[in-house]
Amino acid sequence: MQAPLKTAKAWKQLEAHCSRIKRSHLRDLFATDPNRAKNFSLLWNGIYFDYSKNLIDRAIFDSLIQLAEERQLKRHIEEMYTGQKINRTENRAVLHVALRNTSNSPIFVDNCNIMPQIVETRNRMMEISDMIRTGQWKGYSGKKIKNVVNIGIGGSDLGPRMVIEALRVYTHPELSISMVSNVDGAHLSETLRHLDPEETLFIVVSKTFTTQETIANATSAKSWILERFKDHAAIMFHFLGISANKKAAVEFGISTSNILNMWDWVGGRYSLTSAVGLSIMIAIGGDAFMQLLEGFHAVDNHFRYEELNRNIPVIMALLGIWYINFFHTQSHAVIPYAQYLDQFLNYLQQADMESNGKRVDKEGNLVDYATGPVIWGGTGTNAQHAFFQLLHQGTQLVPCDFIGFINPLNPLGDHHSMLLSNLLAQTQALAFGKTKQEVIEENIPEPLAQHRTFAGNKPSNCLLLDKLTPYSLGQLIALYEHKIFVQGIIWDIYSFDQWGVELGKQMADKILPHLMRVDGLPVENDMSTNALIRHILEIRK
Repeated sequence: MQAPLKTAKAWKQLEAHCSRIKRSHLRDLFATDPNRAKNFSLLWNGIYFDYSKNLIDRAIFDSLIQLAEERQLKRHIEEMYTGQKINRTENRAVLHVALRNTSNSPIFVDNCNIMPQIVETRNRMMEISDMIRTGQWKGYSGKKIKNVVNIGIGGSDLGPRMVIEALRVYTHPELSISMVSNVDGAHLSETLRHLDPEETLFIVVSKTFTTQETIANATSAKSWILERFKDHAAIMFHFLGISANKKAAVEFGISTSNILNMWDWVGGRYSLTSAVGLSIMIAIGGDAFMQLLEGFHAVDNHFRYEELNRNIPVIMALLGIWYINFFHTQSHAVIPYAQYLDQFLNYLQQADMESNGKRVDKEGNLVDYATGPVIWGGTGTNAQHAFFQLLHQGTQLVPCDFIGFINPLNPLGDHHSMLLSNLLAQTQALAFGKTKQEVIEENIPEPLAQHRTFAGNKPSNCLLLDKLTPYSLGQLIALYEHKIFVQGIIWDIYSFDQWGVELGKQMADKILPHLMRVDGLPVENDMSTNALIRHILEIRK
């Protein structure tokens, strides 16, 4: 049991530092330290991390590192990597790092080395992927599979969806990979509208195989297949299952040989490198999937072994703590200047907000400090024409991460240089702004000058990677995963459960029979919900 966070010596130091630094401006911090850009940046394994445009100085940085040391971060990291049951509310280990342990060095859970079963499952994924990509996997009628539809939700959808979109340029040119998650019938209907059942394979991903949305979509997909073939034997040709509940998957109709395992020591939002990522492997191939794992593994080792003051995810996390807990910011924007990362924010929202959106500490006490921020953003340059007005001249302080790739995947004229010039310009404008005097010197009339003044002093990080590849994407995702872990440790909360998701599910199960008129009019709901139900039923008449 740790001492209360606010009693930490470093916490007290940071409170004092905050009062002091608020009287400074980034223009002054750069002016007084000619080596600031070098002192507050890191170059590691193809990643250039510039955090010099943050409201910090050396004393603040040292206190942030001291806070991590006082909270025994290194010990907590080792507990995760060595398979201890750090998810104590569910009595589970947290070992997504084992899934990308490409060195295959032993990792133990309950005195059992789990690496052989991981390798076995990955090899089976390779077999299935190769059969589909080479046309050897045939449907019930003998036609080659050309369409793969992944059915899942949350971590069983967002991770694979993001990676497949991010690595679109590496995907098989003759395969269509679709993702279905929403229980809204429009999602499945529009996905299937132009597909041929004879050429379509479904991957049903659910750890429990009871997730309402996933099973509803899978059941409708099964009906779609059976409408064409009129034979339940067709299911084994057109369905794969990814689940820890093999019995339920078999009862659904999926052949035992078509079911890949999930483990309780992998949380859904950290599972894309497990069998949950089968759709990824089918899309990009086994070799590229292994490169993705290698990128994850490189950052996993960096996070585990690098000193805290040179550890990129640790520094990212501590800077977030600095703004959330001392500047009282409530959100954090992430802006990738890469169209292929269009789905990255959706993925990151779940990874961060489902992990650290907690209001009690590990002992069950209400915390008296802020925890997880609202994660939001968009892709540059589109985001510049959407919400950057608020970032530059709004009243809220929003720390930002800018992500860019130095070399393009699609060399097209000057497009990529224009893209990167916008990225760099935005970090510069946020940091240094534009004074009223500078505006007036541009011959702008006095009454308009204030409207064109930019306060600046808005903090940001910049992550530059060489090129968007499977390897670099694995690196990028792992950086954010470990950032989330560090913040959970500092805040003394459990980052690997998600009990806040459950209540709405339970209530939906109670409301559903009323909407289906199974058990008469509602009697157990509040008057507002009852009125809404009655209105729905009346309109449906």
